[in-house]
Amino acid sequence: MSQDPIRVLIVDDSSLVRRTLSEVLASDDGIAVMEPAADPFEAAARMRKQVPDVMILDVAMPRMDGLSFLRRVMKQHPIPTIVCSAVTWSNSPAALSAIDLGAVDVIEKPNISTAEFFEEARVRFCDAVKAAARARLRRIGSRPAPAGGRHEYAERSAKPLRGAAQKNDRLVVAGASTGGIEALQILLRGLPRSFCGIAIVQHMPAGFTTAFAARLDAECSISVKEARDGDAIEPGLALIAPGDHHMSVRRTGHQYHVEVSNGPLVNRHRPSVDVLFESAADAAGANAIGVLMTGMGEDGSRGLLKLRRAGAETIAQDEATCVVYGMPAAAVRLGAVSEILPIDAIAGALLRKVGTP
Repeated sequence: MSQDPIRVLIVDDSSLVRRTLSEVLASDDGIAVMEPAADPFEAAARMRKQVPDVMILDVAMPRMDGLSFLRRVMKQHPIPTIVCSAVTWSNSPAALSAIDLGAVDVIEKPNISTAEFFEEARVRFCDAVKAAARARLRRIGSRPAPAGGRHEYAERSAKPLRGAAQKNDRLVVAGASTGGIEALQILLRGLPRSFCGIAIVQHMPAGFTTAFAARLDAECSISVKEARDGDAIEPGLALIAPGDHHMSVRRTGHQYHVEVSNGPLVNRHRPSVDVLFESAADAAGANAIGVLMTGMGEDGSRGLLKLRRAGAETIAQDEATCVVYGMPAAAVRLGAVSEILPIDAIAGALLRKVGTP
């Protein structure tokens, strides 16, 4: 029996964006686009007639901004929401704040100037809608407190350790998608600044990863930055793949570094977790630890299997704490996972496995 299409409400003050998104989403038979709304007041009127399964929401709008509207929606009648925003320095922090208010994903306004751009926008938006429709929602104020978080390590002197020698060959690689913004906050807050180097792929558009890395850097004891091609992976440093770019790990002597590159979508994503994990298996082998967290689809599952076959320890986030239990589930089905843990236990497990320099 076929499932009913996912009802999507687009809320954006730009008629061009409303028309473009409607065209992109209508290309998928599994999605039904409701009559779009130009602002939150029109959206509220649409919702009184029919409640959408997913809402795509702009941040900057007249009469009421998107964050204020999202706050009201999540308090009164939580709806899986994707924030759709133009990438600017002022918009990026606001889009990330929407995650704090309960939004499940953030995505860049589409560019369909060519057939190639249209196809990539179709893949990204349709996949984001399907992931949001499956997401486990929480109300405002229900965010879980990180176990063993930043307070535990804040007194361990000022960061960073940048330039310090890696005293062992250990490397942690992590990947996440829908729900990963919050999951990574919980994970990284639980690690001390002396922890080994980390390379991370979070499915996120170009531009937003800069603001996301800056936020994590301010919140965590370890240093966090958006990766640049050639960056060294050092103790006390987490590198986040820049949006719309793949990131891989290479090794020269005793030093790991990252390569940042363009290229086609892999597993419908750029950056792809599989690209990172497979390169880490080649570069670090049994010295790596792979961590696969919340997200829809299968990205990262084959790379995690390659890591495990190379002798690496592999961790998957458990179903109960995932916003979408897709990527970890795919890895479990493949036999790629050596340990399944709730998100607030992963940092502690890494500390036991790696220790600190």
